[in-house]
Amino acid sequence: MFDKPISRKGFLSGTAAVVAGLGLAACSGESGDDSSKSGAGKTYGSGKNGTVYWLNFKPEIDETIQKLGKKYAKAKDVKVKIVTAASGDYEKTLTSEMDKSEAPTIFVIGNHAGVKEWNDYALDLKDTDIAKAQTTDEYNQYDDSGKLVSVGYCYECYGIVANVDNITKAGHSVDEIKNFDTLKAVVEDIHKNAKANGFDAFAATDMDDSSSWRVTGHLANLEFFYEEHKGDGASKDVWKETPATIEGTYLPNFKSLYDLIINNSVTAPDQLATGGHDPAQQFKDGKATFYLTGSWDYADIAKSVKNTTMLPYYCGVKGEEKAGLNNGTENCWAINKNASKKDQKASMDFLMWLVSDADASKALVEQLGIMPFKDAAESENGWLKRSAELADAGNYNMDWATNFEPNVDTYRAGLVSALNDYNSKQNDENWDKFKTAFVDGWATQYKKANA
Repeated sequence: MFDKPISRKGFLSGTAAVVAGLGLAACSGESGDDSSKSGAGKTYGSGKNGTVYWLNFKPEIDETIQKLGKKYAKAKDVKVKIVTAASGDYEKTLTSEMDKSEAPTIFVIGNHAGVKEWNDYALDLKDTDIAKAQTTDEYNQYDDSGKLVSVGYCYECYGIVANVDNITKAGHSVDEIKNFDTLKAVVEDIHKNAKANGFDAFAATDMDDSSSWRVTGHLANLEFFYEEHKGDGASKDVWKETPATIEGTYLPNFKSLYDLIINNSVTAPDQLATGGHDPAQQFKDGKATFYLTGSWDYADIAKSVKNTTMLPYYCGVKGEEKAGLNNGTENCWAINKNASKKDQKASMDFLMWLVSDADASKALVEQLGIMPFKDAAESENGWLKRSAELADAGNYNMDWATNFEPNVDTYRAGLVSALNDYNSKQNDENWDKFKTAFVDGWATQYKKANA
């Protein structure tokens, strides 16, 4: 499968043991269109015309892409293996899988840290079929030399999803909400009258591994974004690489919104550490009016809650009435340059089929929201349409500055630990611990990442 053996440089200490515990071993496929399972992976087809091994980054699309992989393998006589890494464990899984003789031929390099770590394994995609098929290169990842390391295959938006009917039933209108003060007024009134209304304000912001990213990645983005843009969402003087330090200038704004969320919720703050409250279900059942999520959840949410919209992260920054949603992506395909030419071609052909075949692209777009390729199916995602409406009205896009977080998993783990203390006892001492984790933790992890 590979032209030469791969030895993963800088192998993360302890990773092999961690991944072994996850059960993410390589799987061996059977012939025909049967599948074999190992951990989160399945293999289809015989491999007569090459092998495709996609290490998938997004657990929510696993069911869809397994069906597509099976269909493609049968039609093209290609061996297709698809493994989906557990939520939050992509880097660990990729590190383990890349050290194997049959390593992924398609994998994700979704941010600047990923480019630095995995560039040596990535084929230059400049002028390839998949790059030429794109409608924009805005979400692609390049290295310092201009090499096209990975291509963005979808982009997403996130913010505060709102149940419009609940807001109306509570005697308000979503049009009232234009900044933090108006959001606060509506949220606190809904929470105060939760018993009478039969629903509360926010869904749980659980801090377990399956959900904490909503806070430590997404909500934290508001601080990073406004610090990056110096408080002006229209500023073009933005980060080009991870800064060695941050100031935490907009942590008071983060705190304002975070306090509003956890103190006006279906779930009490001191219950968030353990997780398990299923915030998505709280929202789908109509028990919660607001929910921190993104466009990837639209198709699922829309089955239960028909009338929704998405609000920006209003946090009290001057001029935030012109804020838009958080738009960006970490979903960028790379092709393994160490794979054989035959498998590289098979992988490229598979990606081209995913973004150009009417049925395949429709299935993916329904899950992903939108795919920036000329022949991909059109999006019916209401929250992405809302993002476009805000942009068309002149609102600024809140780019994903969170992609610059250094040693992301370790950095976020420090934030989770500090927030759990704060959630259990909301005092200045515990908030200061969080500020230390946020600001000093950044500098510490930057040094470790660049040692």
